[in-house]
Amino acid sequence: MDYIEQTVKKNYIYEGKILKLRRDDAQLPDGRPCVREIIEHSGGACVLYVKENKVLLVRQYRYAYGESLYELPAGKLEAGEDPKYAALRELREEAGVLADDLKLLYIMYPTPGYTNEKIYIYQALGGRETASAPDEDEFLDVEYLPLDRVKEMLKNGEIRDGKTIVALQAYLLNEKES
Repeated sequence: MDYIEQTVKKNYIYEGKILKLRRDDAQLPDGRPCVREIIEHSGGACVLYVKENKVLLVRQYRYAYGESLYELPAGKLEAGEDPKYAALRELREEAGVLADDLKLLYIMYPTPGYTNEKIYIYQALGGRETASAPDEDEFLDVEYLPLDRVKEMLKNGEIRDGKTIVALQAYLLNEKES
């Protein structure tokens, strides 16, 4: 059975720099009307970089949570931007690493109940260090943490960012299978 819901009308409530908020009139598969609240987001890209058994993480204050989080270098996609180029850009800007190439690990839907955001998760295949150039409103620390320490951090909940957890677990799973 097909459970597709039909959009009747998109009603924009707010249009900001990072997101748009809609309250749509829609129709359920059985024909009944419903309302869907949607946050439109252009998506993002992040990069896992491992060098000499150390994982590159950035520690950054996140206003919405009121705390600093460990994350992979990541950023928002610009309109029409190729996610791979966004990932390369963010790795260079935030961490000062020029990746030789990237491998797509996943396309993640972080919260499918209310947003259309997609996060493209990459792994850097080689690279070299250069100067970082974070955005003017971006304050972060770059840390290379030993893989064993990162495993501990995953186990005890020190890493809370979803995209980072997915990337690290994928990497660790692939390591076990190798």
